[in-house]
Amino acid sequence: MQLLASVAAGSNAPTSLEYIVVAGGAGGGFGRGGGGGAGGYRSSVSGESTGGGGTLESPLTVAAAQSFTVTIGAGGAASSPGNNSVLSTITSTAGGDPGEDESSQPNGQTGGSGGGGGTRFPATTPTPTGGAGTANQGFAGGNGFANNVTVLPGGGGGGAGGAGVSGANNPANGGIGIASSITGSSVGRAGGGGGGSLNLNFGTGTSGGGNGSASGVGSPGTANTGGGAGSGGANSFAGGAGGSGVVIIRYPDTFDDLTSIGGGLTYARTTPTGFKVYSFTAGTGLVTV
Repeated sequence: MQLLASVAAGSNAPTSLEYIVVAGGAGGGFGRGGGGGAGGYRSSVSGESTGGGGTLESPLTVAAAQSFTVTIGAGGAASSPGNNSVLSTITSTAGGDPGEDESSQPNGQTGGSGGGGGTRFPATTPTPTGGAGTANQGFAGGNGFANNVTVLPGGGGGGAGGAGVSGANNPANGGIGIASSITGSSVGRAGGGGGGSLNLNFGTGTSGGGNGSASGVGSPGTANTGGGAGSGGANSFAGGAGGSGVVIIRYPDTFDDLTSIGGGLTYARTTPTGFKVYSFTAGTGLVTV
């Protein structure tokens, strides 16, 4: 990606940027494990929502010729957390990795949204817990299940807009995500992954979250949504990979284009009515206003 043409410092640069910053989602758990937690979701877009039921954040204040870092967090591999996304001083936390089926790590882990708990058999073992979400970013994963009934799934991964469903209440769906129209059309992002099962009642994901499975590999999270992946099914299938994150900034079109964008970043520039929008979808680099 080539740098944009340079303009002189002190030109008609924007003074603040609206944004959403979504981290990479976690991969899904191993057979009957939990769904992957969605990447943390932070937003300053007026009239919309931020993650975890938190308050809307303030726009990013900038000045002419100011440079700042943008990093897009990759999604996690199966049974692994995602990666953080960064816009200047704003960091969205990676999705939490899920608990596993019949393993030494049955509990979901903390993340932007928490991973779902895995499955425990028989019922004499403690119920696996879902991981916690991060304040102002996402919700907790659903608890797993400890019971003599082996068909029940692990818990759903947490989403930016709601907690994952417990495996005891199968299907263990992933937590809902959040929709934003920052680019000019509504897109759902940061949904949690569904828990896997041994029967047809596997959990499903929304807003980029992947579906769990009953007899195969879990579905991946959708790229550039921060969606958590679904868990594998039965006793021998892996979860899918988490969806990568995204950083999107917007400001009125009465201001000039950004001065430069580092070559390590992949991005698209669009111009919905009244705005200039930059969607960063991969890499890391410096951006200058």
